[in-house]
Amino acid sequence: MRSYTTKQNLAWKYVRSERKESYQDLRNEIESKGYIVVATVIDDKYGLKEVFYDVPVQVCQFHIKMLLKRYLTQNPRLEVAQELKILTSKLTQISESEFKNNFKNWESKWNDFLKEKTFHPDGSWSYTHRRIRSARKSIKRHLPYLFTYQKYPELNIPNTTNDIESMNSKIKDLLRIHRGYSKKLRNKIIDEILSKN
Repeated sequence: MRSYTTKQNLAWKYVRSERKESYQDLRNEIESKGYIVVATVIDDKYGLKEVFYDVPVQVCQFHIKMLLKRYLTQNPRLEVAQELKILTSKLTQISESEFKNNFKNWESKWNDFLKEKTFHPDGSWSYTHRRIRSARKSIKRHLPYLFTYQKYPELNIPNTTNDIESMNSKIKDLLRIHRGYSKKLRNKIIDEILSKN
């Protein structure tokens, strides 16, 4: 965990996979040191909102844009996907009310299209435009957390996790150079970097 105001790493943990329990442990650790969590910026991992249920939570807009890009592709073929891609590409540049209004208009325009079903020879069916439906579902799921930074201007909450991602990139680059080192030595290097930044 890293403070976005002091640009200081407060706590870290080596884990095989990210789980909410790990984040809860980290939060407990930094609070035991006297730090107070006033807001947080997270990626789109499930469960993290539960760890920070009592403070404003901002979901990284860049992570959401990348998630939606995977669903919609770089060059969508269908007009419905092209319009959603244009709308989401402006995510970091517009207000919450403008985004919500544009998204609502898009949903209304394409509602019937997104309900289209494909019937299979075995009698089952599936939604025809599943990837676009998944993109829509992702937006709806994250929407309450996409513009938190605009609701709390006094907290100066960033709208992305770029600060910590930049730190992670530096560490990955360094480890790539020293990839022959043992895990213990690599962790020692990481600890040294994180403790000084």
